[in-house]
Amino acid sequence: MAMTNELLRYFRAKEKERASETAAATQCPFCSVQCTLQLVEERIVERRRYKAVPTDNPTSNGRLCLKGMNAHQHALHPERLLFPLAKVDGRFVRVSWEEALSLIVERIISIQKEDGVDAFAVYGGGSLTNEEAYLLGKFARVALKTRHIDYNGRFCMSAAAAAMNDAFGLDRGLTNPLSDIPLAQTIILAGTNIAECQPTLMPYFYEAKKNGAFIIVVDPRETKTAALADLHLPLKPGTDAALAVGIGKVLLDEGFIDETFVRERTVGFTEWKQHIEAVKMDEIARVTDVPAEKIRLAARKYGEAADAIVLTARGLEQQADGYAAVRHWMNVVLATGKIGRPGSGFGSITGQGNGQGGREHGQKADQLPGYRSIEHPEHRRYIANIWGISPDELPRKGVSAYEMMQKIGAGEITGLLVMGSNPVVSSPNAAFVAKAMQKLKFLVVADMFLSETAELADLVLPVSSYLEDEGTVTNVEGRVCFRPAARKRPGEVKHDWEILCAIAHKLGKGRFFPFTSAEEIFNELRLASRGGKADYYGVTYERLRRERVYWPCPDAHHPGTPRLFTERFAHPDGKARFAVLPFRPEKEETDEWYPLYLTTGRVLAHYLSGTQTRRSPALSARQPEAVVEIHPRTAKRYGIGPGMLVRIETRRGAAVVRSRYNDQIREDTIFVPFHWSGLGQINNVTSDELDPHCRMPAFKRCAARVRPVVDLGRN
Repeated sequence: MAMTNELLRYFRAKEKERASETAAATQCPFCSVQCTLQLVEERIVERRRYKAVPTDNPTSNGRLCLKGMNAHQHALHPERLLFPLAKVDGRFVRVSWEEALSLIVERIISIQKEDGVDAFAVYGGGSLTNEEAYLLGKFARVALKTRHIDYNGRFCMSAAAAAMNDAFGLDRGLTNPLSDIPLAQTIILAGTNIAECQPTLMPYFYEAKKNGAFIIVVDPRETKTAALADLHLPLKPGTDAALAVGIGKVLLDEGFIDETFVRERTVGFTEWKQHIEAVKMDEIARVTDVPAEKIRLAARKYGEAADAIVLTARGLEQQADGYAAVRHWMNVVLATGKIGRPGSGFGSITGQGNGQGGREHGQKADQLPGYRSIEHPEHRRYIANIWGISPDELPRKGVSAYEMMQKIGAGEITGLLVMGSNPVVSSPNAAFVAKAMQKLKFLVVADMFLSETAELADLVLPVSSYLEDEGTVTNVEGRVCFRPAARKRPGEVKHDWEILCAIAHKLGKGRFFPFTSAEEIFNELRLASRGGKADYYGVTYERLRRERVYWPCPDAHHPGTPRLFTERFAHPDGKARFAVLPFRPEKEETDEWYPLYLTTGRVLAHYLSGTQTRRSPALSARQPEAVVEIHPRTAKRYGIGPGMLVRIETRRGAAVVRSRYNDQIREDTIFVPFHWSGLGQINNVTSDELDPHCRMPAFKRCAARVRPVVDLGRN
């Protein structure tokens, strides 16, 4: 026995000698909070274990959610792409980078020669770093000279971005720092489920509630966020604009207007007042299916509060009138003067990790860096000068993300580079998108995995993960954040920016893309943004290694701008704009054949198209498949039991998912998360109706019917 114990001590001592632990600083790659963490790698003999340890930062204050705790699992997954793959006779085969780059350039040249320069398009993503988003825009316009570039952020922030630009003259996700939330006496959360989408922000709302805040949640479902509410307004999907008009009507009728603010700091109030005076509350109640008294209570609580905040998100914005819905809420904010001071403001909760920065610096079809307009002569001259080209060489604006897919289907776009996105899963009417993609003469996809879009590609390029890719992102507050590279790249993986530079060099445009580091790109971005609305000029890597900096930040001595519009708005006259917009019904209504409203959204364990989170064992185990939330009475009416496979049909097609009873959802509404492909891919059936102002698709409402899968053989 003594000998056995001695041997055990010996081997444990040897094991300890061979054990080591390292920690590397990084940031979660998922939502717009951008929580910071250390990835701890523990090596014991031949085994390696990893854990994410949250670190402190001024946004999430040392918190980390389920996704952040397990993000490293996808980055270390054995399915990571490690070298370029070309499709030969329907199968992917390994090729060298030289072969891959030569093929890309050959196909770009031939397609643009045959079909025109605009026939080759670029499709980006809201998770790219600021540097890569900036470079992708420059690559499209300088290396390819194409007008066709847009990104999946069109499906995230376009309604709120367009509305904020038109109302305030400037689009930043939040007009106030998050630290203002506990100061508000009333908080309206319209179409946002923060508890599942940005859970590390929830303590701000808990603190507000502890301070006595009255919280109002507008959502067809009683979500985990709605469970916190003092007042839940379960409106009919797609009627958010009408509800906001009704709130404005009560504020006007009951004398909650801040006449001094309106007179001194706004334009268009008289027209808005005349429009609102004609509104009938019984009509608002009928359209929204929310009792008039509940609408009046919400308005009074907002109007009576000395300070109040309105926050919106995709539930309200991903509609065919999402722009109008946001503008109507902004009318409410402006009419009461509740903006530009501590505890009072407006915000749209950004969904993607860099949805804010991704649209500020050139990925959107109509934008140039610094939030400049590609159609504005002076803006064109400024950026052309930074890039060393003539303004006449800059293309004009292109079309939105989904409209690019329509052009692919019509044969107008015949070549496509996809970087950091999976449109075959994330687009509305995605079955159409998949068919359109197969018409392309050449599709190249840069991704970490063989995503559903990459599977259709002619060439797939392996790119670095968040653990390996140094750069900056801009979070939900408008803070620019530095993300260091925590690990070396595996295999032959390249950074997205390296790929763009390499293609540009082979196209003979290397002099415009001389970059050898992310910091060099950022320094050019700073110059390109200088003097623009999204001014990053005063932000440097040296500074970002010490602090997160709010934009606009015009010089190195500027502290950054945590709270916007304290004295003036960003329009030339300094005044905000009211809007008079009808609340129109969406084109797709329910009927006898399609009697239910289908709405979509996220769940806690997954992110966007699921390309990354479905490859995390811990996250996938938590929710391995798509489900349909359905009210028990509705389910029983259609013969659907709990846990049963259900066929959901719309006018575009069908999806099959498992049922989950939820007695806190409207009986006329079903909810399905959009993170899965295959039979459970709900975006195969969502509506492709587009908002006329911002081209946001109507993900959040379409007409549907349900039946058990056992009935599939019936007509």
